[in-house]
Amino acid sequence: MKMKKVIALALTGVMAMSMAACGGSGSTAKSESASSASSAASASTSKDAAKDDSKDSGDKLVIWTLTKDLQSFADRYKEKTGKECEVVIVEPGDYPTKIQAAFQSGEAEPDIIVGEPKMLDTYYEAGMLADLDQFGAQDYADKIVDYVWKKGQDADGVQRAISYQITPAGIYYRRDIAKEVFGTDDPEEIGKLYADYDTVLDTAQKLKDKGYRIFASDGEMKVFSDSKEAWVKDGVLQVGQSRMDYMDLCVKLYQGNFTAFADQWTAPWYTAMAGEIPVYEAGTDLWNDDERAKAEKNATETTQVFSYGLPSWGVLTMRDNYKETEGKWGVCKGPSSAFDGGTYIGISENSNRKEAAWDFIKFCTLTEDTMEWWLDVSKGDAVSYIPTLEKHKDDENATYGNEKLYAFWQEQAQNIDLSLVTPYDQAIGDAWANAITSIKTEQSSKEDAISAFYDEIESTYPELTVNR
Repeated sequence: MKMKKVIALALTGVMAMSMAACGGSGSTAKSESASSASSAASASTSKDAAKDDSKDSGDKLVIWTLTKDLQSFADRYKEKTGKECEVVIVEPGDYPTKIQAAFQSGEAEPDIIVGEPKMLDTYYEAGMLADLDQFGAQDYADKIVDYVWKKGQDADGVQRAISYQITPAGIYYRRDIAKEVFGTDDPEEIGKLYADYDTVLDTAQKLKDKGYRIFASDGEMKVFSDSKEAWVKDGVLQVGQSRMDYMDLCVKLYQGNFTAFADQWTAPWYTAMAGEIPVYEAGTDLWNDDERAKAEKNATETTQVFSYGLPSWGVLTMRDNYKETEGKWGVCKGPSSAFDGGTYIGISENSNRKEAAWDFIKFCTLTEDTMEWWLDVSKGDAVSYIPTLEKHKDDENATYGNEKLYAFWQEQAQNIDLSLVTPYDQAIGDAWANAITSIKTEQSSKEDAISAFYDEIESTYPELTVNR
């Protein structure tokens, strides 16, 4: 595949940290400012940060990233080694364009780039990432969780990137509300309330009867919906029963008034982690400050949100937003094993500072002291470094009711299947979300919305076989 085609696919189908709410009230493109590899809430992006990145930065490593986690690592790196890094935090929607432009023009900077799993294959095929084996990466193969290590390899088994995270998913729930409504906050028992989509709807009704909402938005099960089948396999679009069931769930959650209509990644979605929010009028564009303020002024009902469906990096999102509810959360299983995201760090093939860049990658992913530090400051992010995971597997996390979160995430990570990840996921997922929006808002019948979805995929990806 030629580089231009590879990068074009990355631009249209791979936007990191873009867990689109299942057909949110606004354009799905707005969800690209959301999250992945680390923490949507902690992403401190800047539209102007990389406007002139071709200038030489001297001896400093130049890092382009999508979230502020790498800034935290860079600060720690300087503290421990005295070496400085220039960290450029780029908006997710702009990131592929900027790294494409820098790489194709032969710029020596950035030295380090990042990506989540759905982005990596395009990086590999375009030749964007340097060979880490030349620095001895394979000496550490037994130190990183297997699926993470293998995803950092290209088709020839050459190590090109390493992540400091594992990213299995779970349900984050309010323990205090659980006790009030269900009489228990035990993760095993609460997990049963999410055993399948029908049970989720029953749980939603019980919560609504008590004045609560099961979710802020109707997109909280998306991370689990992607765990059954890949969108594309052997060049064929796959739309199985699990996709249809997810569509039906979203429609029922929306039309049954089971959420607060606070679309994922909008300000109210985050605010709900801290406590009470208005129940917004369905269809309000919460990305628009004026519309949101008007909706809040006119709201006739308030509620508290019971749960969120997020990967293990959700602890970072919670950490930055739970405020008064700190210590009131628990984590349990969702309706299936699932995963999403993960920040993989690689060295640009164009970099003139590859040795220094490898030193930084080792520091971030393969250094026990760094992993210990990250566990502490992240309030429980699940690292991929096996010695640290094993050391802390029986630790109790006070923020989450003294749960043994590391043991929980390790158990869930055993079922991660990265064969489900394809470069098409974002674009196809967004098109499916648009179909869901069309149905739940009664703009189209289910039949017509699905037909329009197929039309869009055939038009956008003529190389794919679409079986209607």
